[in-house]
Amino acid sequence: MANFLIAALYKFVELPDFRELQQPLFDFCESQGVKGTLLLAEEGVNGTIAGPEAGIRAVLDHLRQDPRLAALEHKESWSEHMPFYRMKVKLKREIVTMGVPNVHARTMAGTYVKPDEWNELIADPDVIVVDCRNDYEVSIGTFKRAINPHTSSFTEFPEWVREHSAEGGILNRNAKVAMFCTGGIRCEKSTAYLRSQGFENVYHLEGGILKYLETIEAEDSLWDGQCFVFDERVSVGHGLEPGDYEFCRACRLPLGAEDKASEHYEEGVSCPHCHDKHTADQLQRFRERQKQVQLARQRKQRHIGVRLERPQAAASVDA
Repeated sequence: MANFLIAALYKFVELPDFRELQQPLFDFCESQGVKGTLLLAEEGVNGTIAGPEAGIRAVLDHLRQDPRLAALEHKESWSEHMPFYRMKVKLKREIVTMGVPNVHARTMAGTYVKPDEWNELIADPDVIVVDCRNDYEVSIGTFKRAINPHTSSFTEFPEWVREHSAEGGILNRNAKVAMFCTGGIRCEKSTAYLRSQGFENVYHLEGGILKYLETIEAEDSLWDGQCFVFDERVSVGHGLEPGDYEFCRACRLPLGAEDKASEHYEEGVSCPHCHDKHTADQLQRFRERQKQVQLARQRKQRHIGVRLERPQAAASVDA
């Protein structure tokens, strides 16, 4: 039975007093037994939280009591296990870090396309379809015909756009460009950036991949694979059902069956992506931690230890 409700949310809105919102929001989440991460910045709020249904509903109501967040939307899914270890409310320069000043998604974003209209748009061969996520996310699933920018961080995306919008590049300022990401926040900011660079016909998937997978039946879908998520579920499929990927506990990249069959895979210690990137001291520390995990399993307990390194982009939340 799924006991924990997961809510992914974001909204671009002016919050000049965002610093004053931090502690009251943290205290309220704690009082409701809610865990996860919420990011606050002058440009808005972003995050994913999980907890008992009543607690999540209370936090969402608490946020929407602020008139600026009254129209805040969220996406829901369920989990049998709590996907987060603690509650964090962080202050940021941006709620999703692009690193480019004066890109205002609230006023500059491209055209929103609802999930039930997305297939028709991206099936058009004249439309350039761009996956705004990072390479390790794209590797486990993406839309058919989508271009992978091969970025390791969202901060690299503007440079990719500049490179490929130059003469001979794959981006044409006169063409239709359709962009998507996990929950909508990165593609919303990406379309704002493209518009600031002179692109006019820019579209993005409203609600992101998660809303598409929740809305579109598998037999009608143009999605291929699974969708990486930034919590202990690791990946989801159609209907937002948990997928079959796991995290490498050393580098936090998603691992499939082929990865775990590799000679470089050692549970909790290394994987094909990171086996040659750790020092001897780190490997020893990882192995000691894995011993504690195994002992906890034998006792039918859940081991909660120090979180290890994760991909650079995962430091932010893609709601």
